[in-house]
Amino acid sequence: MGVRKKEAAEARKEANKQIAFAKLNNCPTSPRKMRLVADLVRGQKAEHALNILRFSQKEASRKLEKLLLSAIANWQAKNEDASIEDAGLFIKEIRVDGGTMLKRLRPAPQGRAHRIRKRSNHVTIVLGAINNTQSN
Repeated sequence: MGVRKKEAAEARKEANKQIAFAKLNNCPTSPRKMRLVADLVRGQKAEHALNILRFSQKEASRKLEKLLLSAIANWQAKNEDASIEDAGLFIKEIRVDGGTMLKRLRPAPQGRAHRIRKRSNHVTIVLGAINNTQSN
């Protein structure tokens, strides 16, 4: 490996230390309902987002709160020497994509059947850290 390639790899590794992510696949909630809750916390600081999710009445907020705690734990695993309070973690990106659909049939009048689509979603949270050198 050349010197430039090694330096680029080291720089990329340092940049990746500042972000952490967590994924939730096949969550049995419709993407539309999950996006309502995801929009509440997009761009917020991690502590503030946890408070919003904890006191929200929506069922999807419980699952997002657990996912956010997982992303914070992932960030801690990457940065064992740093503290969460000093890092200034915030939700850099939150994405809700449609997942698999369970298709069911419901009886309808005159021998017909209506299709019921039970939707699920995939949620991805990316946390970023604000360096103290950038905020000064």
